[in-house]
Amino acid sequence: QVQLVESGGGLVQAGGSLRLSCTTSGRTFSINAMRWYRQPPGKQRELVATISKSLNTNYADSVKGRFTISRDNAKNTVYLQMNSLKPEDTAVYYCNADVIAGTTMGDYWGQGTQIPVSS
Repeated sequence: QVQLVESGGGLVQAGGSLRLSCTTSGRTFSINAMRWYRQPPGKQRELVATISKSLNTNYADSVKGRFTISRDNAKNTVYLQMNSLKPEDTAVYYCNADVIAGTTMGDYWGQGTQIPVSS
């Protein structure tokens, strides 16, 4: 059973910083791309950042220059460093990973962590 467990969420003031972590556990053979998504209140889920196994990164325009995605392949963990937070960054943040476990490849999600950004 593959699980993604997020940590690091919480209330933060505008202009502040926060770091999210997401660790993959279980019977994993290989983890390919890892991503962070977010779902603002009343809106659809959106892709925030992606990092490949070879550490290539991509960001949504709305977070470029403020957020940094990174990963530690030895720890099966992906991070999202969020700086200069704005009230419009308020959302539930989800990690996502393409995992090869045994003989199957699947798309797995974390439980989501609430990030309220106060003005």
